[in-house]
Amino acid sequence: MEPNMSNFQSHCVEISMEVHKVVTPPPKSTFEKLKNRLKETFFPDDPLRQFKGQPLKKKWILGAQYVFPILRWGPDYSLKLFKSDLVSGLTIASLAIPQGISYAKLANLPPIVGLYSSFVPPLVYAVLGSSRDLAVGPVSIASLILGSMLRQEVSPTKDPILFLQLAFSSTFFAGLFQASLGMLRLGFIIDFLSKATLIGFMAGAAIIVSLQQLKSLLVVMANYIDGFLLPSLPPFDETHIFGEPELCKSTKKPKLFWVSAGAPLVSVILSTLVVFAFKAQHHGISVIGKLQEGLNPPSWNMLQFSGSYLGLVIKTGIVTGIISLTEGIAVGRTFAALKNYQVDGNKEMIAIGLMNMVGSSTSCYVTTGAFSRSAVNHNAGAKTAVSNIVMAVTVMVTLLFLMPLFQYTPNVVLGAIIVTAVVGLIDIPAAYQIWKIDKFDFIVMLCAFLGVIFISVQDGLALAVGLSIFKILLQVTRPKMVTLGNIPGSHIYRNLDHYKEAVTIPGFLILSVEAPINFANTTYLNEKVMRWMEEYEAENEEKTKQASLHFVILDLSAVSAIDTSGVAFLKDLKKTMDKRDLELVLVNPISEVMEKLQRADEAGEFFQPDFLYLTVGEAVASLTATMKARSSQLLS
Repeated sequence: MEPNMSNFQSHCVEISMEVHKVVTPPPKSTFEKLKNRLKETFFPDDPLRQFKGQPLKKKWILGAQYVFPILRWGPDYSLKLFKSDLVSGLTIASLAIPQGISYAKLANLPPIVGLYSSFVPPLVYAVLGSSRDLAVGPVSIASLILGSMLRQEVSPTKDPILFLQLAFSSTFFAGLFQASLGMLRLGFIIDFLSKATLIGFMAGAAIIVSLQQLKSLLVVMANYIDGFLLPSLPPFDETHIFGEPELCKSTKKPKLFWVSAGAPLVSVILSTLVVFAFKAQHHGISVIGKLQEGLNPPSWNMLQFSGSYLGLVIKTGIVTGIISLTEGIAVGRTFAALKNYQVDGNKEMIAIGLMNMVGSSTSCYVTTGAFSRSAVNHNAGAKTAVSNIVMAVTVMVTLLFLMPLFQYTPNVVLGAIIVTAVVGLIDIPAAYQIWKIDKFDFIVMLCAFLGVIFISVQDGLALAVGLSIFKILLQVTRPKMVTLGNIPGSHIYRNLDHYKEAVTIPGFLILSVEAPINFANTTYLNEKVMRWMEEYEAENEEKTKQASLHFVILDLSAVSAIDTSGVAFLKDLKKTMDKRDLELVLVNPISEVMEKLQRADEAGEFFQPDFLYLTVGEAVASLTATMKARSSQLLS
């Protein structure tokens, strides 16, 4: 032992600094800890903080405003605000009417259902929603998923009534699922849909839609070029329109927002006039046909809560509910950030969920906040959710008085609206950015893209989500652990692979664990520690001047949690160190880790003075001084 001590003393760095005492966390009851954990899990925003210290009457008012946000801003509403909301509401209505008809066909539903879905849901959201800019209604992705999933088992042409019943039932379960997530504060579930997954999914869906719509366009052209162009293609079946348009329009050039906003309605009006003037419906041009006039008929009697299709509508409702919820909340938060106000995610879930539950009883299918409509709403100067009310009233007027005008609207124009909207879903710059940042995320995106194209919409989405979860499991079971070295001239210790100027301290193996320690990764961590110890000893044999290993320091600053297996890992590691005549030292464990170590420390080994330190620098300084003192005593 004496030569080693002498060798260690001759190579140790001169470090002197004040060593602070490590204190144990204050005791807390099991109830207190459970309460804090549940609060941080389900109520991170602490929604009840506004009620503290308020009189009972004020609490009732605040409670009503929390449930119905319209009561918060409604009393201060003014004519000036209404002027802005009126303009924006009429503007988004001009976009919502043609989109509503198109998206209904996208979901293999009657076009009138798309207009129904642009009337009742906006009214519900205006009362319950917390976003000022979100314009709600049918969206492309939810329409695509709803139509494709239901169509796998029920034909919309052979059994249209059953298909419509399943669509309304799926909408009810989507709303029930969304509202339940909000009420139970389980919004983190939608976070499993990563950005990479959504980008790949939307691009794949866009390709499918574009091919379907281009087919219809080419058929129309073939009818007018004397059989010159693709004469062998079958007649266009409008029930095959199942597409995807919406998240596309950006907020660039806000002064010209009205160009893109009004283009769909202008296209519908002009094409309808041309078809009517030239009687093109008699020359191979498929038109919408006569649409039913009047407001939404009740549909609660069409909801199915039993039977052989119950599993299908529940599955369809959950998938469409998650997708539409993700889009709606993301859009709401995006525009809230631009105007510097807050959107409560859980309240949005409840609002969107109740909106769909009410909608399913009033002949509506799945609706949420649409990016393109919300961007137009924002750029048009919307101040409050009244713009949704204006849009709904405009759609109501259309349903009551203007439906005959859409009788001659050609389906090919609706297909063109879908294609132009869907192009923006293929976000190549975002895909390239993902490739540059994270190759695994790029693989996830690619799997979602190819899965949607070559398998099915829901299977492609499930594949991507599964890969994302697999990535999380890899991070849990294979946590990052790095070796640390000293930055010369300081008490700072950093990753040796990252900071090339960092140097190792003779006699010390300094490791940093950068993840929670639990049953899933203790074996892996133990193997890595043993491997690094063996490598250190092997290097020591080759470099005889290097001091032998005396201390293994574990920096636990980034260890946010530990379980019983993790505690057992540290105890076993200490026993292994003792057998090898080495000392294990822990640095800066958080209160939860310290508390569990303290409870497991029956022999009083973990909380000895030389076992716990606040920083790596203090640990090295203290242990170096201790070893120098021991070496001096042995030499004397």
